[in-house]
Amino acid sequence: MAGGSQVVPVDPERRYEVFHTDCAARDVVNHVTSRWGVWVLIALGRGELRFYELRESIQGISEKMLAQTLRALVGDGLVWREVEPTTPPQVTYGLTEFGREVGEPLEELLGRITRRLPEAPTRSP
Repeated sequence: MAGGSQVVPVDPERRYEVFHTDCAARDVVNHVTSRWGVWVLIALGRGELRFYELRESIQGISEKMLAQTLRALVGDGLVWREVEPTTPPQVTYGLTEFGREVGEPLEELLGRITRRLPEAPTRSP
């Protein structure tokens, strides 16, 4: 075995060996479940947003982390990106069909969690 790579026979019914470190599906799961990936998918599940709108809707995310997360999710085919050739350029993001499929269970998970938590305390001004 050259270079320390491991060859694992894959069941013909399965396209990916998700427990193998070289598995492409594992990379997508890592991007979706990253610190910010979940929140980007949930936010975009509510509608397409421009970069600054997305940044404002997800408190605590830096521009750098949002850009990196979006780049990964676009590369995975979960998010689409449209650039309007204006000055400055306006960039809009939304979920692809694949992104909606992946994002729906995340939204459901969030709903289940929030329904089970005690009522949120009222914030003072």
